[in-house]
Amino acid sequence: MSKISIDQLSQIQQKVEKEQALRQGQTGTGAHRMHLLICGGTGCQAAGSIAVYEALKAEIDKQGLSGEVAVIETGCNGFCALGPVMVTYPEGIFYVNLEEKDIPEVVESHCKNGEPVERLFYKDPSSKKFIPHMKEIPFFALQELIALKNRSLLDAESIDEYIGRGGYQAMAKALKEMSPEDIVAEVKKSGLRGRGGAGFPTGLKWEFCQKSPGEIKYVLCNADEGDPGAFMDRSILEADPHAVVEGMVIAAKAIGSHHGYVYCRAEYPLAVNRLQLAIDHAKEYGLLGENIMGTGFDFELNIYQGAGAFVCGEETALMRSIEGKRGMPRPRPPFPAVAGLWNRPTILNNVETWANIPQIIEKGGDWYAGIGTEDSKGTKVFALTGHVNNIGLVEVPMGTPLRTIVYDIGGGIPKKHRKFKAVQLGGPSGGCIPEDKIDTPCEYAAIMEAGAIMGSGGMIVMDDSTCMVDMARFFMDFVQEESCGKCTPCREGTRRMLQILEKICAGEGEPGDIETLEELSATIQEASLCGLGQTGPNPVLSTLRYFRDEYEAHVHDKTCPARSCVALLKFQVDEDKCKKCGMCFKNCPVDAIDWKKKEVAKINLDKCIKCKTCIENCKFDAIF
Repeated sequence: MSKISIDQLSQIQQKVEKEQALRQGQTGTGAHRMHLLICGGTGCQAAGSIAVYEALKAEIDKQGLSGEVAVIETGCNGFCALGPVMVTYPEGIFYVNLEEKDIPEVVESHCKNGEPVERLFYKDPSSKKFIPHMKEIPFFALQELIALKNRSLLDAESIDEYIGRGGYQAMAKALKEMSPEDIVAEVKKSGLRGRGGAGFPTGLKWEFCQKSPGEIKYVLCNADEGDPGAFMDRSILEADPHAVVEGMVIAAKAIGSHHGYVYCRAEYPLAVNRLQLAIDHAKEYGLLGENIMGTGFDFELNIYQGAGAFVCGEETALMRSIEGKRGMPRPRPPFPAVAGLWNRPTILNNVETWANIPQIIEKGGDWYAGIGTEDSKGTKVFALTGHVNNIGLVEVPMGTPLRTIVYDIGGGIPKKHRKFKAVQLGGPSGGCIPEDKIDTPCEYAAIMEAGAIMGSGGMIVMDDSTCMVDMARFFMDFVQEESCGKCTPCREGTRRMLQILEKICAGEGEPGDIETLEELSATIQEASLCGLGQTGPNPVLSTLRYFRDEYEAHVHDKTCPARSCVALLKFQVDEDKCKKCGMCFKNCPVDAIDWKKKEVAKINLDKCIKCKTCIENCKFDAIF
């Protein structure tokens, strides 16, 4: 590779566009007649996509198709639960749950004879009908992509593929045609708020830093995604690392910075490797480093690998970690825009925020502000998980109702005898939104009014088998474990809250425990130093707000309404509810259930290991 000019950037784009035209369903003018894009994100790799990818390439060669069919490994496709997944172009056929043994049939039937293999299509969970085309599957059809614009459409390890999708053109525009003030004004006009959780206006943060005096300033990317159930930022880095690099260079021009860091967890090796490749390739092309594209602007970017402490997602703790100190927060002010990394003016945004920047510069702030709601502009990426059919990454316009995400995109609750109970938003700093508020629009103010926060985008769906007290215990356990210990309210307060919650779940709750939880929550929120402690009690408070009766049942009646807390279960069969189907008997792993056809089941408590398999398989809630 050699360093390129802005004109050469456009020439590369035009050349690659011809090959990529197939992926837009257009007749390609490139070397191949067909592209097979197989997902190589962490989820699909865990499900075996590397072996499928190798088998695919070998079979294509074996059948003499390597000159006309291209096999491309992409980043995360987003439909993680059905991996390994693959999309074929120009048709847009979507294959799911691929295995090595399927590959000869796919190549022979589809690639050679033009007959797609129906049995490997996505099957709608409601209608049970096969849906062959990716764009017709509700999970994809109802999304609007900005931050995930390039997902499953390019080889994440090829800079040319990114350039072919218009990559680095916004950076070229910002460096050559825009002043720092112009860039900040455009981002402010877009209304983009930070996607890391706090939702602070991005353009305003940049303006503060731009106006801060100092010759040395820093641009940081927070890729320390640690919320349970969240994988948005990791997936963007795996699928589209150049978008983050490009966004950071644009910000560097805006504030006059020449040094930047991406703070990423070492436990995300695929994301780190692809980001490092992107940085290396960008430097080789002259898109990073000295005199970028001959514009006279310099910017160096490095990766700092964190050890995986949740508190290091807090901006001041993250900066201390990069400085080589223990990752602990410090009081603010001064804010990082004035005194951040090594006490220099610094801006910090998360991965998703950076991925939005190139398109805002390219298409304009007004374009971005035209999407979403008055209070919340643009789109938001959610990691949809839990008791929902279609688990994966979802990007929707701000204001989209939760119901649309859970039922239309997510496909609803998997088990028909179960009902939607709540959705947990914002991770350990967030809260639960119950069934009667499922039409709440996903925007900052409405979500907060409902008792949760947008957070970084973790969205966990729960059905009525979920015990809300136990759920609060889980998040408090996480918060207590991740507390850095610097301030007493967080260190000791969350520990005491966890002890009370564990006691309640164990059937040892006492009158007054609920009130003590409320008092501790208020104190911890008010007195903690950083966001971890200030928001740590939120899961407890939101579950108390909507599910207080469950807490009272645990404490006063010694029962768990969701039949989840083992200590409160009797493992007996309700003869009035039992339909004599025998599902408990058939699924018991230790033969602890006596059952005969047309008779009520009975559980032998001497053999029972209290694994709850019988409860989970009983469709009539007959075991308590």
